[in-house]
Amino acid sequence: MKDALEPRKVFSILFIIAIAVVFTLQFGPGSSGFGAANPGGQATPSAAATVNGKEIPVLEFRREYAGQLQYLRQQGSPVTEAVARQFGLPQQVLERMVNTELLAQAGERHGVRASDEEILKILHRSPEFQKDGVFDYATYQAVLRDYFRQTPADYEEDIRKRLTAQKMMEVVQNGAVVSDDEIRARFEKEGNQARIVFARFLPTMYADKVPAPSAADLATYRQAHEKEIKDYYEANRFVYQQPERIRARQILLKVAPNATPEQKAQAMERAQALRKEIEGGKDFAEVATASSEDPGTKAKGGDLGWVERGNWDPALANAAFALEAGQLTQPVETPFGIHLVKVEEKKPAQDKKLEEVQDEIATTLYKREKAKELAQAEAQKALAEVKGGKALTALFPPEKEGQPALLRFETETRPEAVQTDTFNAASTNVPHLGPAPDLLTAVFATKGAQVLDQAYPVGEGFVVAQVTERQLPDDAKFAEKKDELRKQAEQAKQYEVADSFLKQLKKSGKVETNTAAIDQVVGG
Repeated sequence: MKDALEPRKVFSILFIIAIAVVFTLQFGPGSSGFGAANPGGQATPSAAATVNGKEIPVLEFRREYAGQLQYLRQQGSPVTEAVARQFGLPQQVLERMVNTELLAQAGERHGVRASDEEILKILHRSPEFQKDGVFDYATYQAVLRDYFRQTPADYEEDIRKRLTAQKMMEVVQNGAVVSDDEIRARFEKEGNQARIVFARFLPTMYADKVPAPSAADLATYRQAHEKEIKDYYEANRFVYQQPERIRARQILLKVAPNATPEQKAQAMERAQALRKEIEGGKDFAEVATASSEDPGTKAKGGDLGWVERGNWDPALANAAFALEAGQLTQPVETPFGIHLVKVEEKKPAQDKKLEEVQDEIATTLYKREKAKELAQAEAQKALAEVKGGKALTALFPPEKEGQPALLRFETETRPEAVQTDTFNAASTNVPHLGPAPDLLTAVFATKGAQVLDQAYPVGEGFVVAQVTERQLPDDAKFAEKKDELRKQAEQAKQYEVADSFLKQLKKSGKVETNTAAIDQVVGG
């Protein structure tokens, strides 16, 4: 059994196995997934996905997605559709629907199926279908007809599928067994705790102390690091090969797609009038702030930043890129409306070969290497002082009063002592520091507070650390926590078994999603 699951993974699995939630009508039941069979397995335009030939209709996905948004908002989350897309909510909803379908199909194959009595019980306890506190069939029919747009037969089959999926998952999870040895191993890690204080020494802190290489040093470095220079060039090719770009501002006057010729002519006249104002001496940014209808740039005086030709509508790009810096386009019509563009700066296309930039790259890598050597030397110096009895907190107090820069999410300009919270041997990261396997091993090899005996490479820099607190697991604490640990271990095992079972269903089955249909629903 894995000792721990990543938080994102745990959330995903919780999202999968909490299928019972869909029976509460706040989610907007639907999502039947028992659409018409599609033997070819290809998602049709009316399907959000197909699962082993069975369709999940777009209409059902739309209802499920809208219900999920409504539920989150009812819980006090001010989630907008844009934020929901940013955090992948549409994909999570569709994945839940696909998983439900897979589990229901697996249940059918294994003889696990919801009974009519179980379905009736769910219907009778649903307040939406009650009148005077009792299930009322006429109310049930009216709610399905007016709200869910489903027949009783379709709605009940939908519930049967969801309940079958839930029962199948329960069968899988009931097979998760945890031994006493696993519980003890979990305790040995979770009860093995420490706190440390550390300071890190980054090359960036010493970069300004590295002088540029002499011509002789540069030639020697270039000859000895040909591969590194070439690899750097390939990884940063976008820096050396760039298309033509302009830095521009725009004024946009929106025109509806179904606008009449007269409406388009009026917008064009307004654009010409604004152009005359600018030619007459008015500042473009001021006119854009006052008159542009582009919400993304209006408050910034129409500032678009640097733009490549391929990012624009061809008509607008041709007009703008034909100008010199300081010039203004005539009004240009695109599907978005009428544009006026001022070119503020222009950069020609560049295609620098490796031979042209190898000295520049060699200098960068040379200075980076020397800065790393300085960082390591400073870390070793600090380690010697700490071993001599000085405290990291005294040697490297925060540059500003209060928290170190690392805890303020600011760039560190010099080493600062950082005190961690308590963490245990099951951790894969050091708090505030991230992955540091060698450092973690050293921390939990100690028996008490002490200075760690070396500067550890972590990322691009080096870390000097002191263990300030240690707590070792003992039999008394194990006896006290055994029941709690068993419950936690069983829950973690259930997550693991559920995740593994669903992955196997997907691997052995055929799931296809209709990205275009989903984007149409969520506005992607």
